[in-house]
Amino acid sequence: MTKWVYSFGGGTADGKADLRNLLGGKGANLAEMSALGLPVPPGFTITTEVCTYFNQHGHSYPDSLADELAQALAKVEAEVGALFGDAKNPLLVSVRSGARVSMPGMMDTVLNLGLNDVTVEGLASRSGDPRFAYDSYRRFIQMYSNVVLGVDHHNFEEILELEKEEKGVSLDTELNAEDWQRIIVQYKERVEEEHGKAFPQDPKEQLWGAIEAVFGSWMNQRAITYRRLHGVPEDWGTAVNVQAMVFGNMGDDCATGVAFTRDPSTGRNYFYGEYLVNAQGEDVVAGIRTPQSLTKAAREESGGDLPSMEEVMPEVFGQLLAVRERLERHYRDMQDIEFTVQSGKLYMLQTRGGKRTTPAALKIAVDMVADGLITREEAVQRIDPLQLDQLLHPTLDPNAERVIVARGLPASPGAASGIIVFSADEAEKRAQAGEAVILCRVETSPEDIHGMHAAKGILTTRGGMTSHAAVVARGMGRACVAGAGELRVDYRNGTIRVRDIELKAGDIITIDGSSGEIYRGAVQTIQPELSGDFATLMTWADGIRTLKVRTNAETPTDCRTAISFGAEGIGLCRTEHMFFDATRIVAVREMILAEHTEGRRKALAKLLPMQRQDFVEIFKIMRGLPVTIRLLDPPLHEFLPREESEFSEVAEAAGVSVELLRDRVIKLAEMNPMLGHRGCRLAITYPEIYEMQARAIFEAAVAVQKESGEAPLVEVMIPLVSMEAELTRLTALVRDVAEAVFKETGERLEYLVGTMIELPRACLLADRIAKDAEFFSFGTNDLTQTTFGLSRDDAGNFLPAYEARGILEQDPFVSLDQDGVGQLVAMAAERGRRTRETIKLGICGEHGGDPASVRFCHGVGLDYVSCSPFRVPIARLAAAQAALQKAERDV
Repeated sequence: MTKWVYSFGGGTADGKADLRNLLGGKGANLAEMSALGLPVPPGFTITTEVCTYFNQHGHSYPDSLADELAQALAKVEAEVGALFGDAKNPLLVSVRSGARVSMPGMMDTVLNLGLNDVTVEGLASRSGDPRFAYDSYRRFIQMYSNVVLGVDHHNFEEILELEKEEKGVSLDTELNAEDWQRIIVQYKERVEEEHGKAFPQDPKEQLWGAIEAVFGSWMNQRAITYRRLHGVPEDWGTAVNVQAMVFGNMGDDCATGVAFTRDPSTGRNYFYGEYLVNAQGEDVVAGIRTPQSLTKAAREESGGDLPSMEEVMPEVFGQLLAVRERLERHYRDMQDIEFTVQSGKLYMLQTRGGKRTTPAALKIAVDMVADGLITREEAVQRIDPLQLDQLLHPTLDPNAERVIVARGLPASPGAASGIIVFSADEAEKRAQAGEAVILCRVETSPEDIHGMHAAKGILTTRGGMTSHAAVVARGMGRACVAGAGELRVDYRNGTIRVRDIELKAGDIITIDGSSGEIYRGAVQTIQPELSGDFATLMTWADGIRTLKVRTNAETPTDCRTAISFGAEGIGLCRTEHMFFDATRIVAVREMILAEHTEGRRKALAKLLPMQRQDFVEIFKIMRGLPVTIRLLDPPLHEFLPREESEFSEVAEAAGVSVELLRDRVIKLAEMNPMLGHRGCRLAITYPEIYEMQARAIFEAAVAVQKESGEAPLVEVMIPLVSMEAELTRLTALVRDVAEAVFKETGERLEYLVGTMIELPRACLLADRIAKDAEFFSFGTNDLTQTTFGLSRDDAGNFLPAYEARGILEQDPFVSLDQDGVGQLVAMAAERGRRTRETIKLGICGEHGGDPASVRFCHGVGLDYVSCSPFRVPIARLAAAQAALQKAERDV
């Protein structure tokens, strides 16, 4: 019989940490902490399988769930010594979500559940603090009404602000019990107005309502957006955790806080976090009150005036330090913990692997290897390869001129410039139009997730280092400055004011998430230093991986960048990019417009020395590493003018009439150029083009070999082959040119001739094509297009709808379609090796820098992947992880 509910607390637990798929991350860790004997309030977890059942059965529950829940609730009552719904001694509970992966702020939570007009009096009597009891009740009404009943929280904020204005106070803590009682009456009236029914008084009805809301929140828009951005499958579901309430808002010997066992921004090994005296958990992360530092050192470092927890509650702080040490050693990773202090007693409410910046992730991993907590292999597997992208982009130039306008908290490192926008929708819209934006908010909420993702940086005027904005920005790798309290945001007028400075929507600002500073205008940036922990971890990764990593590059700048990032050669040098240079396009057009072979050869002769010099520069930079050069691929019409206004200028430069030029453009135009006269088909028609390119390649290679004594490893790639005969003919052409150059120069060098496999027919006939091809380079961009019958340029109009409706899990141009395109790659690799055992196999489409695609390439036995320069480190790390994962599977 399926077990739907797992209890924890009192030093025992039904579950454990390795049941996170069933219990969710929060539930599994609550069970684990309970089993470790840590002070965890008792409770129970309703499994993720119930969420799946709930969503698949019309929001209904398994038959036995109610009985299991009642039994688990009775255990909590016995442990706490209070009864759920009891008038004199009520048990109150929290109801929280808990997916198997952390999704901070994406789903719903309800605290203080079980309070009503009767039990609130029992809580007041039992605690001896009516103010605390009625404060808790108003919090519950506000939270439950928003989460479960759908009453917008602004209704309650309006009532509260008016009450504080009337009393002449600014803080919630300045309101007394009578004030809260008046507010509660108004809250309930507003609920009935907005909801159409009275606020529920039956605690059991409240509990089932909250459970349903949490399960329902798995499918709310912000959770759907988060899952799409982070690749979390919809069918994972969330668990629900019901736990006895402990109270951080019962007086000055109570507190609540959020902490990280190490600094999540830098990775430094010191206790990092914030707390509030006489508060509940949402007060810390919501930015409503200014949080205080945990440690005296952190307070002094930040220049804060408010005392630290270490100073205010030294005994409890010592207990918290011991828990920090124990949790980190147990989990062997940096932990994000939540705690509450009730009447001087510490309670642990949560632990989970803490979200961290990429520099912090690297430092923590490397330091933990040095401390003997984890192995090098574990360290390599700890880093998400895509996170490395955060390290590979510019930061502010320390010598650049800048005009600082304000300071906030350095919530997520990195720098970003962009135009000011005030809403998530506007951020997304402007970013889609190609603009860099900075999302400026008083405080962010989970509903802002899409705008935060679209923005280059995030600026808030409220909130601390553990606020929603800070946590989400760090996870996304966005620069963030939080809690810039001297700024005044006016949404209605679209302005930010600070002292006598006014910034408007559309103005450019720069934020530095490492210093917390905000600047007027754009500030110059510099490239990062990729040394230290990054270099250490990448050295470990390189020692593990077997898959080589090359780059797609054709300019000296790109080549040098790729080498600095650890590229082991060039897997795709696109020669057509060289033809578009302003100094060459005239000769290219002259070649295209020529009516006869002689005219084309004359124009190509002008291009030969330019193309040769291109390859000389590349071969020098690559210093003996393999360089795969793809001969001309695009259709010729791409080099001719498209706008009528250009025709006269181009005709004059090419020495032909406008009429001839227009006639040639018409003749070269194709209905579907992607499948038209391009690639090897050009060379079958105009072999002189590939002859010139081959000569430029070999003359350059010989020249570099003579000068340096180091022979380039030249690989000549013929694109778009679909028939064996095409490659046979063109391989012979290349080899004839090579022999001619060797004879003329008296120099020889080793080289390979191969093809780009980018058509399904080429995959099917790979065994035949391999008779002439010494290497295959899979062009997965075109292979994806021709396999799906999709145009990469147009598919963006409808692929998002396919992803949203679950037809496709991911855009196949972003991550390789392993079921279809991947099977063609695997088939071609196997058939190619069947004919030529030593054939070299690689991939050079954009998928070469996608970690999931890299894992696939390792699995099918390719020799290398090739990707853009900035994705080289990502591919290196992904290749190492692929090797480790395969080794684990093979054990």
